Order: sequence, then structure tokens, then C-alpha cells
Amino acid sequence: MHSSAVSEATSQKSATMVRIAINDHEMEVPEGTTILCAAKKAGIRIPTLCFVESLKPVGACRVCVVEVEGVRNLVASCATRVWEGMRIYTNTSRVRRARTAVVELLLSEHNGECQTCDRNGNCELQSLAAELGIREISYRGERARKRLDVSTPALVRDSGKCIKCRRCVSVCNEIQNVGALFPQFRGFHTVIGPALGRDLATVACVQCGQCAAICPVGAISERDHVEMVWAALDNPDNFVIVQTAPAIRAALGECFGYPPGTLVTGKMVAALRRLGFDAVFDTNFAADLTIMEEGTEFLTRLRKKFVEGADAPLPMFTSCSPGWIQYMEFFHHELLGNLSTCKSPQQMFGAVAKTYYANKLGKRPDDIFVVSVMPCTAKKFEAARPEMTASGTRDVDAVLTTRELARMIRVAGIDFASLPDEQMDAPMGLSSGAGDIFGHTGGVMEAALRTVYELITGRELPTPDLHVPNLTGLEGIKEAEIPLTQLKPEWSFLEGITLRVAVAHGLANAERLIRAIEKGEREYHFVEVMACPGGCIGGGGQPRYTDHRVRLARIAALKKEDEHKAIRKSHLNPQIQQLYAEFLGQPLGEMSHRLLHTHYFTREAN
Repeated sequence: MHSSAVSEATSQKSATMVRIAINDHEMEVPEGTTILCAAKKAGIRIPTLCFVESLKPVGACRVCVVEVEGVRNLVASCATRVWEGMRIYTNTSRVRRARTAVVELLLSEHNGECQTCDRNGNCELQSLAAELGIREISYRGERARKRLDVSTPALVRDSGKCIKCRRCVSVCNEIQNVGALFPQFRGFHTVIGPALGRDLATVACVQCGQCAAICPVGAISERDHVEMVWAALDNPDNFVIVQTAPAIRAALGECFGYPPGTLVTGKMVAALRRLGFDAVFDTNFAADLTIMEEGTEFLTRLRKKFVEGADAPLPMFTSCSPGWIQYMEFFHHELLGNLSTCKSPQQMFGAVAKTYYANKLGKRPDDIFVVSVMPCTAKKFEAARPEMTASGTRDVDAVLTTRELARMIRVAGIDFASLPDEQMDAPMGLSSGAGDIFGHTGGVMEAALRTVYELITGRELPTPDLHVPNLTGLEGIKEAEIPLTQLKPEWSFLEGITLRVAVAHGLANAERLIRAIEKGEREYHFVEVMACPGGCIGGGGQPRYTDHRVRLARIAALKKEDEHKAIRKSHLNPQIQQLYAEFLGQPLGEMSHRLLHTHYFTREAN
């Protein structure tokens, strides 16, 4: 949960209760509750197009208006707090007429192209119009000017479809602290986008895609790689392999009517095979590989600091979230040395697939076409980074979001629900439970601690069921302390030290953590940061709409996957052990450095 939501929930526990009535239903709610939240508690849905959970309401769309006894004008339920004796009516003829008029006005200027829009059938404006029974638009006038921004590898903006709800502004500024999007001008001429009408590629946009995930229409979407993947699958000269990130299996089912958090790992594998992929692998395998490299790098930094007295930038920050990496490159040049040099699991997989696996097949790197299925739009940017060519060619050729994969499955006529459960292929399809939890906030840190602690002590991490309680949940910033005692002789220099770690998700939370570290208010050895709220399970490419309830359900699914695995620690994955024995040699060795590590550099907005 974001810190604002935590404080609101805490304050409501001790708040004075007030009596109100909604549609003549008497109830008690904490003083300070908004009408929208009170109605939800009563099981009454009030539609809205601008409201964002846990953020200050802006009241921009006016779709959520309700009637309050004794108040002359209709009020926005998202921004109006209840008071003692308030009587609220959410479905009077006056309210219905007002909502219909608002939606008709939005439709009258919406250059939507609904028949060909990628949100057709999954558009909140379209659904609301149908719900209100709008069959024709009473208002005729000028439509918003269509301007396509295709400047970034990850996102596409279409100003003609924008309804000025300001959701993207809220998430970009308040949750992500990036500030790439702002409302400009007034009235009909309002434009939502980078300042001065610039393209996203010319400003400090980290391409996390939270704007695309929260947009109610088709004004911001991911850069489509579907046709590129179809072309690769249709080319007989390509050996096309696919990797699937841990968060996909906990969310893909939602695209086919399953409840949030339903694990569909086996059906997902079966669907990918029926789409024509030559091999189906698991990014979780590369997550285990990342832990081997990142854990070794962390221990190496500790040795340099405590034994050699050398410069070893601490805390070490994780580097598997490409939106977070860009955030550091744009806003915190002074801390780039604190980032782990490890590539993300996606890019490690691509490099290994086009070298180690290609050698096993007797193929050249150019013969292998690597497709990633990721919850994150920024992965499209990451795959296109010029330094991600360790195999001698582009290591990852195309990146599909969860939404794009679902579309391909539907286009192919595959009945997802009737598919059997199938297994990943070898040798890069086996993963530990630690690889599974990479998909949610705190999971990377927990996975790393499972291995690091056991490597230096010879014992399992002494926490309940290998979980670190303080690192679970959706609090914006989480901390844990791990005492280091009874260590192996070679690690005795760490004896008695308390390992201090922290986890942040959502870039605004990461910024607060960085400021606390720089001011000396907090001191850590190791920090995990995920750009998206909840981690990858809340990524910009996941099924819409991802709220607090959905995040928790997806997290629970990944924990379930982890807890049911026979192997739950990365260093015990036999296929990882085989990879080092046959090809890489050892963590941080020469081959690992060449294929699995990279560097970062300062970025400036153009």
C-alpha cells in the first residue's frame, strides 16, 4: 500500500464515526470518509473516470456526481467527505441525466476510432456509455486533434483519444515522481503530455507504463510487438524461443475471465506451444541466475569494504527493474555506482539463450529469435538498449506485455480454459521458488537473502518458511535486519554485523528512501527497488485495472507457487549449477562479466 493509503487507513481506525444514509440505507462510517468510499462500503458502485486509489482526488471528470439533501448543486463523490446526518442519493433522475450529459460531452470530442482502437471492448469510457444507455451523441462539435507520439521504444501516445481525466498525471507525478506528464492550456484546448508539446523521448520519462496501465481509454498504450512476433514465428529460418516472467502466470488468466491471482502456469505454457514457439522457457531460471551473480557481487562489495578497506559503494541497489534504472540515470547520477552491475533476468536469459543454448543446438546467435513476455513496458526499452548485445546481436528481439500475449492467444483461436497444463522445456525451464517471488515487491531481496545467508553460514535463513515478514506486504518502504553470527571461516570478517536491508516500490517511495539515505537518516547494506507499485505484478503491461486488491491476489499467487516448489533457493537449482559447470565457470567470472553484467550512464532530457 502507498504510504498515503496506510496513513488514511490508520487514521480511520481511531476516527469518530458518523451516521449517514445512502439511498435511504442507514450506515456508520469514519469521519473524513469520502462519499465514493462510503458508497463502496455499502455495496453501491459510483462510476468515475478520474479517481485513482490512494491518491488525492482531483474531481476532474464529474462522472461520479451525486445528490446530497440540502445541497443545491450535485457534488463530486470522490472529493466530498461525509458529515453527520448526511443523506446521499446516487441514482436519482437528476444524477443520471448529469452523468449522461458528461459522458456525451466526452464522447463528442473524443477522437476514439473505437472500431480499430486497441481498447475496444476494454475501454472504461465505452463501457460507461453502454451502462448509461447512450445510443447517440446529442452534442456535435470539434474533436480533439489527433497527434501520435511514437518516439519511445515502449509507449505510444494518441492525443485524440485523451479525455483529460488526469489519471496519468497523478500516477506519473505522485506515485512515480517522474513528472513527464502535465495538463496544459485550458478548456477544450487542454492537452495532457510533456511540457511545450514535446515527445516523451525528449523528456525524463522512464517508460514504466503506469500511465498506460491506468489510462481509461486508448490515449497511452504499449508499443506493439505482436506483428513482429508473428513474422518471426512465420519465418522458417528462425528458431523462436519465448521466456515468461514470474508475474505473467499470476495475471494472464484475468484476460480470460479467471479471478485475479489465479495461477495459470501450465495453460500459459500450452498456449505458447500452440502459438508455434519452438521452445518455451522460464525467466525465473534467469532470476535464479541473477541471484547467483547479484548475491556474489554483494558479498564481494562487503569483502572490499570490511577486509580490503577499498571503495565499495554501499548500499548496493538491485538492477532488475529497467524503469528504476532509467530513474537513476535521469535523476541520481551520483548513485549510479551503487547499482548492481547485473543485467535484469530478461537480458541475462537473452544472452545465455543466444550463446549457451545456441551452442547446444548448433546454431548461430542470429538463428535464435528471443521473445520475452513481460509485465513491464520498460522491458521494451531495455531490450533495445545498445549495450544489450553481449551475444554479438540483439540479445532479446521482441517483448510482449501480458496484454499482448492474451491478444495473440485470442487471435489464434485458442480456447485458453480448455488447455491442459504443460511443463517448461529444458535446460532453461526449471526454477526455484526464489525465482517465482521475483515478481512482487520484496521478493528479489528475500530471494537474495535466502542464498547469501546460506552461503556465508551454511544454514537456512532463520525466518518463518524462508519468508522475511518485514519485507512482505504493500507498504511503500519496508526494512529488515538480519544478524550475522556463526559464520563460515572465510566469512568471519562479517561476524556480529547486522545486515540492514530495505525495499521500496513505486518510484516516489524510492525517492523518499534515497533522500533518507543521503541525509544519513537511514543506513543500509542492500536495497531492492521496483519501479511499479507492488513490483512486477503491478507492471505497466499487466491486465487493467490493477488496484490494491488485485495486487494482493497476484502476490499471494506467486507466494503459493514458491511454497509448493521442491527447490526454493536459487543456488540449489540444478540447471543453474549445470550452466556454471558447462559454460559460465563461476559467478562474477570472465564469461559472466561479459554476458551477464553491464554499466549505466547519465541521461539528460533533450
